[in-house]
Amino acid sequence: MSTGTTAPRERGRWIERWDPEDETFWKETGEKTAKRNLLYSVLCEHIGFSIWSLWSVMVLFMGPAYGIDPAGKFFLIATATAVGAVVRVPYTFAVARFGGRNWTVVSAALLLAPTVAALVVMEPGTPYGVFVAVAALTGVGGGNFASSMTNINAFFPLRKKGWALGLNAGGGNIGVPVVQLAALLVIGTAGAGHPRLLLAAYVPLIVAAAALALVRMDNLAPVRRDAGAVRDAARDPHTWIMAFLYVGTFGSFIGYSFAFGLVLQTQFGRTPLQAASLTFIGPLLGSLARPVGGALADRLGGARITLATFVAMAGATGLVVLASVRESLPVFLVGFVALFALSGLGNGSAYKMIPGIFQAKAVARGMTGEAAAAWGRRLSGASMGLIGAVGALGGLGINLVFRETFTDSGSGTAAFVTFLGFYAVCCAVTWAVYLRRPAAGALPVAGAAAKQQLTSV
Repeated sequence: MSTGTTAPRERGRWIERWDPEDETFWKETGEKTAKRNLLYSVLCEHIGFSIWSLWSVMVLFMGPAYGIDPAGKFFLIATATAVGAVVRVPYTFAVARFGGRNWTVVSAALLLAPTVAALVVMEPGTPYGVFVAVAALTGVGGGNFASSMTNINAFFPLRKKGWALGLNAGGGNIGVPVVQLAALLVIGTAGAGHPRLLLAAYVPLIVAAAALALVRMDNLAPVRRDAGAVRDAARDPHTWIMAFLYVGTFGSFIGYSFAFGLVLQTQFGRTPLQAASLTFIGPLLGSLARPVGGALADRLGGARITLATFVAMAGATGLVVLASVRESLPVFLVGFVALFALSGLGNGSAYKMIPGIFQAKAVARGMTGEAAAAWGRRLSGASMGLIGAVGALGGLGINLVFRETFTDSGSGTAAFVTFLGFYAVCCAVTWAVYLRRPAAGALPVAGAAAKQQLTSV
């Protein structure tokens, strides 16, 4: 039955009926509403990423007067990464409990806490433990990704998910290079002694984002209070297989984004201004590549693009190892920036795989039409938060490995060798589970429709 009329809402901007797979509904009502929610979701997630990655640039302002060595700085950014990963799990539940629009408003407003706290304490003489606590607060910005992706996944039909999720995540990821560019502007004009200028600029932006989400976004009633979906997703082995692969893509992106400036300062002796002038390039390319990865996955299949990405990341890491051994900054930058761009492609293609996998499992269970689409949306949306949380922990792992290798040797070479081995394992897992025998590997029941669906993930 067509539902091509304006969806009725109850108090609080709740949409009671939502059927994006119905082409009539999508053309007449759904697409416009979905794109409007996507726009403001991107805005809030963008600022969330900027605040989450705040300490990747705050450490550039922390000169000798702060008395913090490179290992201490790596621990600050690792703390922010860890908290951001952990809070993604409750943020995923929050969409079903409170509504996507409502939680977007709350999660955006929460960004004021770490920003104002950093504004207060950011000066020499502040105890290191205080800096650690404030860095931990910025983790709330990392949680925004999980709730945002879970929310937007429910708005779009399967055929559009790669593009929509890639754009949502890519627009959010760009918050990392934007805050780094803003830091470069502050350091280049006012000097490294004025971090509060950067922090103060974000306060009105946070307020504006929360206000716009309040008046322009919607909640979807069909996903309300479905906490059981998260439990079901947690029991499915493919949630954890995809989480492992996402460690390789998003874990690389966020881990390298946080560490890039410190690596340039510690291993290559760059000044804060020199480091800040380079750090934004990689995260920017990685963010822009994410929707491209999603779109390519829509056309060619997410598993194929993801495997090609891991192969290329292994090659780029080999180049970085060579540059690190030879202490060649130009070659190092080429390889490292390539890693960012490739991780962005892989982020987009990996997230496209998730709804395809659960849609295929619905078909294998004998479901068809809207029943299959609804089951797939329910499980894929719930799994995204868990996958995002584990993927972000990959960023923590990267920063901890860097901390150990720089403490032991003053060089990141051993860390990059470790990452090279991990990408090789990711290649093997992607091929073995999703490309070698996709129907047998991912589905409990093998049917022609299910095989075709899974091959396209």
